[in-house]
Amino acid sequence: MNKQQLAAKIWESANQMRSKIEANEYKDYILGFIFYKYLSDKQTQFAIKEGGTQKDIESLSEDDAETMEHFRTNIGYFISYNDLFSTWIAKGRDFDVSNVRDALSAFSRLINPRHRKIFDGIFDTLQTGLSKLGDTAGKQTKAISKLIHLIKDIPMDGKQGYDVLGFIYEYLIGMFAANAGKKAGEFYTPHEVSVLMSEIVAHHLRDKKEIQIYDPTSGSGSLLINIGQSVARHMDDKDNIKYFAQELKINTYNLTRMNLVMRGILVDNIQTRNGDTLEEDWPYFDENDPVNTYNPLYVDAVVSNPPYSQPWNPSHKEADPRYARFGLAPKSKADYAFLLHDLYHIKPHGIMTIVLPHGVLFRGGDEGKIRRNLIEQNHIDTIIGLPANIFFGTGIPTIIMVLKQKRDNSDILIVDASKGFEKVGKNNQLRASDIKRITDTVIGRSDVEKYSRKVSRDEIRENEYNLNIPRYVDSSKESESWDLYSSMFGGIPKNEIDELHIYWEAFPSLRKALFSDINAQYVELNVNDAGESIHNDPDVINFKANFSGAFDDFDKYLKKRLIAGMERVSLGKEKALLSDKIFDRLSNIPLIDRYEAYQILDDDWNIISEDLEMIQTEGFSAVTQVDPNLVIKKKEGKDQEVQEGWRGHILPFELVQETLLKNEKESIAIKEDRLLEIAGEIESVLESLSEEDKDRDAVNEAGDGFAGAALKKECKQVKADMEKGERFEDDSYERKILSVETLLDEEASLKKEIKAETAALHLKTKETIEGLSDNQVHDLLERKWITPLIDSLHKLPENIIDNLTSRVRTLAEKYAVTYKDLEAEIHETEESLISMMDELTGSEHDMQGLKEFQTLLRGK
Repeated sequence: MNKQQLAAKIWESANQMRSKIEANEYKDYILGFIFYKYLSDKQTQFAIKEGGTQKDIESLSEDDAETMEHFRTNIGYFISYNDLFSTWIAKGRDFDVSNVRDALSAFSRLINPRHRKIFDGIFDTLQTGLSKLGDTAGKQTKAISKLIHLIKDIPMDGKQGYDVLGFIYEYLIGMFAANAGKKAGEFYTPHEVSVLMSEIVAHHLRDKKEIQIYDPTSGSGSLLINIGQSVARHMDDKDNIKYFAQELKINTYNLTRMNLVMRGILVDNIQTRNGDTLEEDWPYFDENDPVNTYNPLYVDAVVSNPPYSQPWNPSHKEADPRYARFGLAPKSKADYAFLLHDLYHIKPHGIMTIVLPHGVLFRGGDEGKIRRNLIEQNHIDTIIGLPANIFFGTGIPTIIMVLKQKRDNSDILIVDASKGFEKVGKNNQLRASDIKRITDTVIGRSDVEKYSRKVSRDEIRENEYNLNIPRYVDSSKESESWDLYSSMFGGIPKNEIDELHIYWEAFPSLRKALFSDINAQYVELNVNDAGESIHNDPDVINFKANFSGAFDDFDKYLKKRLIAGMERVSLGKEKALLSDKIFDRLSNIPLIDRYEAYQILDDDWNIISEDLEMIQTEGFSAVTQVDPNLVIKKKEGKDQEVQEGWRGHILPFELVQETLLKNEKESIAIKEDRLLEIAGEIESVLESLSEEDKDRDAVNEAGDGFAGAALKKECKQVKADMEKGERFEDDSYERKILSVETLLDEEASLKKEIKAETAALHLKTKETIEGLSDNQVHDLLERKWITPLIDSLHKLPENIIDNLTSRVRTLAEKYAVTYKDLEAEIHETEESLISMMDELTGSEHDMQGLKEFQTLLRGK
């Protein structure tokens, strides 16, 4: 399984296992055990690296003080062999909940003092929560045993260049957040929002050699980690990034520490603190050595997603340096308190991004004063309006604010990105193209119609420092209007044709080819088939040719980058490089939305990068590997994992069959088509029977798709009668039932053949993959990675032309029927109805009623 499949499998099982335990609680248990497995495996790997044998590992004990101290000094902790995660698994039925309690207690006792800040109490949430997994020791043991066996296959070998562990940890946090309701906001920022903030911050810090980043409301630590990963792509050494995190809730604080450690970040580069950010600000210092550890903490970037509009205590904080220059946030809403805290901690050339509710842009009172001070002192750089319902547990509209201590410009870039998203389940989610569009707009400080605008400080002053996005950027769609003249007399208003100006600029001759003037202000469509005329227009043909020319050799470029260089390509940087190449090729092509092209790249890159990760980690032979196809099935009332055939580790069976086993696949397809024909023929024969014959048992059996006893008995009798010389008409019941029997026999035979051939093809596909030559592998990877990408890109011009065709036809149809035409049609219908009424008869009162109705229809 790749990492996505493994993560999904673990989540599905964990979600079933948690039973009635809240998702928000259960996450602490499974993630705690994953972290313990990580520490156990890391110690084992260190022992092997130091030359230790399996026997040496099995002898690890607190009794060997020298060895224990060696481990504590080098990795910060020590775990005896009996307490290793792998030992728990090896115990089998002898495993007991007491093994976990003893191990966690020993871990806390044996932490190296130098690492105590990062590890101390890190398993407290897990330890105290064990009792919730069952009301007896036996039930707890059973629940924990299931859980540790569920996660035992997560690879944590340092040889894996791709971060399987980190991916699974992040995946599980996201899934638990999706199921945790309102409590999700306590520990999770959606990955897409983290990526967006990360890209903005990373660009600002791209030239720095050493970087410090800080999240004062760190939750699970995912936002901080995403920032670090984005920044690291611009650096030679990721170990030059230092991470600072503060979190109020102890269980969430533990998640932060676990997440940071498991990402391979040097312990010396991690500074974490459990405390109330607004009440217990840095400067940081170790209570045991306050003088030598004093750190006022000014960093290069602060990122945060604090709790929205929560109450706080501003008493006695007037002199607090974080707030003194700007003012105190009202006690009912701490939003600006968090913002000012973040701003205080960035260096003069640093940057901060913060997620806040939309209300901070326009609420008055103390918040209005703070906002005014921030604007006048030139700290607010960018405001990004996000889609509603993008965060788990709340549907309120949110924004990202970007602030800096020092800026070269005095305007504020306002971006309304609220319309760009896709619906995923109950929530809205930013797509890769949405993130790219926002990031490019922010980095380029671009003015984009109905999307973004740089607003001067003078204009903001005129609006009394109200930063509500719709005041400056109107992203609403124009409401449809109807031209009165065209509605009465026909024709299309020229001003509505003008709204398609981007198309007329790209295709200069097309407008005149499609429309002719009625008068100075109105035109009519002068072609019978708008679609055909548009597709055959010389400018349109040239547009498609230019696009094809721009991407003519792109497949060769991709083959060189991704297939010839598959074992060397940098996964962290390659998508950005390919994106730049696509944007370059589109630079002279009008109308094409380059972000639509980017989304196509991202959709395919998700598949390509997964495969490349496995190839680079496991070697080229991974492509010709075939794995058991494991599925969950009920067995004796329990869900059990069983093998159901095989599946390609990288190459899908379907692709291999379509490419290299066409004849075998086609043979099955022909038989399957014949099965459909047979079903239709049987249905046709049965439908032709009389109602009386349809009630016969034999017919009911045939209708159910099998030749049962009644059908066989009747057919046998008919055949016997025929042998005796009795003749039946072709349209008789007897002839029809014989034909049904023949068809059912053919159907049964075909089903057996299809089953046998399918099984044979499945095994042959397995053997084919395992025996592929290098050239065949390259060809199949091209078909999987490159062909779909190229095909999707080449659909972009057609999509543009189809959209134009649709809009032209809509305009023509809009005014095709005038009000006068409608009035005439209504009048004709009324006269027809009146005429039909004249032919009706009835009682005296009926006729009086009809006469009055006729009068009304005539408008009298």
